Amino acid sequence: MINFSNIVGTLMQSGLSGSTTSRLQHALSAGGESAGGALSSLSGALTGLLGGGGSGVSGIGGMLQDVLGQAGKSLGGNNNLALGGLGALAGSLLGGGGKSLKGALGGGAMAILGAMAFKALKGVGGNAEPEVPLGLREAENEDEKAELEKGAELVLKAMINAAKADGRIDQQEVKRIVGKLEEAGESEEARDFVLAEMSKPMDLEGFLAEARNQPYLAPQIYAASLLAIEVDTPAEKEYMQKLASSLNLDQDVVADLEKTVGLS
Repeated sequence: MINFSNIVGTLMQSGLSGSTTSRLQHALSAGGESAGGALSSLSGALTGLLGGGGSGVSGIGGMLQDVLGQAGKSLGGNNNLALGGLGALAGSLLGGGGKSLKGALGGGAMAILGAMAFKALKGVGGNAEPEVPLGLREAENEDEKAELEKGAELVLKAMINAAKADGRIDQQEVKRIVGKLEEAGESEEARDFVLAEMSKPMDLEGFLAEARNQPYLAPQIYAASLLAIEVDTPAEKEYMQKLASSLNLDQDVVADLEKTVGLS
């Protein structure tokens, strides 16, 4: 069986664009909103969600301490935020680098996409608190595990589709990505799936048919697409505009996600 979450992590690690790592670093920056980073605001948002009420925490260690320390009490032990992977990812990107990046991205890819979605959605919709997305929230049962993997599959297709915005993915890039999948120990079935997706023509409507009107998955798909391409050509900018429209994303959500990765 293909583990789509792992593949998403591997593609984030290998970088479908030259800016993937720097955009992830920007999203996890502990410098706060004034420095363009989202980590401090995310920390406060999650702390408030869990009943802490404060937003003065800045830095990955403080975020983990505050959020995980209150998760059991505030959520009755029935839901657990998947901050272990997010913390490992942040630690590697903000300081570890090199080999430490490998396992961290595999475990934290869906967590950071969920965190970015949560933060963006929190800014819209009046006073209603957004639901903590799967990925940032641990799956509680087999149905939720299957739902998480289905979401990861759509995220994966979105990343590959975005990479085609300027045309087909060239063969050198295909070889590089397949090599990264092999290094990560992915199965032949997984490699064949990725190869098949990369060889297909761009199909925006195809993979979005299942994602449309899913308020917690749509921002994750958009965020992953921002990480997959540079968004510095007319074709890529047009593609991202069509993607946001097709996902029915609020413009404030789009603006927040782009700010989080340093595009605005």
